[in-house]
Amino acid sequence: MTRRRLSARQIERIRAIQERRRERLATRPERALAELDAEQEPEEGRVVVRHGANLAVEDARGHLVHCLARQHIGQVVCGDRVVWQRLPDGQGVVTAILPRTTTLSRLDATGQEKPLAANLTQLVILIAPQPEPSGYLIDQYLVAAELIGVEAILVGNKMDLLPNAEERAAFQSGFAHYGAIGYRTFWISLLEPKSVEGFIAELAGQTSVLVGQSGVGKSSLVKLLLPDREIQIGRLSQATGLGRHTTSATTCYRLSGNGFLIDSPGVRGFRLGKIDRDRLQQGFREFRPYLGRCRFGDCRHAREPGCAIRQAVEDGLIAPERLANFHHLLAD
Repeated sequence: MTRRRLSARQIERIRAIQERRRERLATRPERALAELDAEQEPEEGRVVVRHGANLAVEDARGHLVHCLARQHIGQVVCGDRVVWQRLPDGQGVVTAILPRTTTLSRLDATGQEKPLAANLTQLVILIAPQPEPSGYLIDQYLVAAELIGVEAILVGNKMDLLPNAEERAAFQSGFAHYGAIGYRTFWISLLEPKSVEGFIAELAGQTSVLVGQSGVGKSSLVKLLLPDREIQIGRLSQATGLGRHTTSATTCYRLSGNGFLIDSPGVRGFRLGKIDRDRLQQGFREFRPYLGRCRFGDCRHAREPGCAIRQAVEDGLIAPERLANFHHLLAD
């Protein structure tokens, strides 16, 4: 059947209708605020789900409230601490975003930074024997953690794929330089419950996000960490009315031990954004004692004479693979 072509007038009419619908959606929070009781006190809360214009805010008592965000307050993201006001129908309007301690962002299709989550305290980098780990990707994550001001830990998952003790030792030795510069590392297998205990304890009191290559066992680990995930999804779905869309929204789940785990589809495509040389080298924590000690102020730590970083590599104080990844990231 041939598709009927629309006239210019019809196209313009459709655009006008769509624009009116967008305007009505944008003004919903403002109309709702106009209905507020003047005596209604503002409250603080944490955004635990964001999906489009829909937010689920957890109040001080742990109850979930469906909210919309007021115009012109900025982009609200999962993990934000916010000020909100309750409406007569039990829903709410977010009126302000409280200052963020940290923000995890990624580049969108236009090359602009888009915030994914706020107030993180810990980045958990997952690797496994298969697929083969990428040191370059690990260092991207570590630089990002350093620059946004969160802790980072390295977790080797699926260690049961290396049943031989010598194989495990050889695999772990390839990442020993991370432990040497202060990054905590854990070697776990979901088939060996005792191996997971130390890692789980590390999540207590933290707001963490998991990152890593596809195939490292992230989904299986999330199931272990969140045995009540389906129950939490049910509560969130009921609060937001999102139904099945809840699982595709950026979500902050509550862990045992008073911790939180943020799960976001956007994190799967997370990569280090565009930064200059000075900020990049600040992201390599073991470089810092030597910065400013090179002969040339604009040293790229490549072939320049009098380079303090390269001298530290030769002295065994900086791992050569870390310097190689610095150059790789600098070139990109």
